[in-house]
Amino acid sequence: MHIDLELDTRGLNCPLPILKAKKALTPMQTGQLLKVVSTDAGSTRDFQAFAKQTGNELVEQQTVGADYIHVMRRR
Repeated sequence: MHIDLELDTRGLNCPLPILKAKKALTPMQTGQLLKVVSTDAGSTRDFQAFAKQTGNELVEQQTVGADYIHVMRRR
């Protein structure tokens, strides 16, 4: 999977990971992938809701150690 942009939001709590992801997605082109790494346990649910609200596709979510990783495709 080719990631076009990676965003590190470790240490930030809701709603900052979502707000930073929204800002990062804005200049991206349709189909590009954004990877967001977070340490906020609530980010899994937050990114699912964000994808539904915005129409951006949540391609993958996984937990690796203390990190919650979210991959979104720009609509």
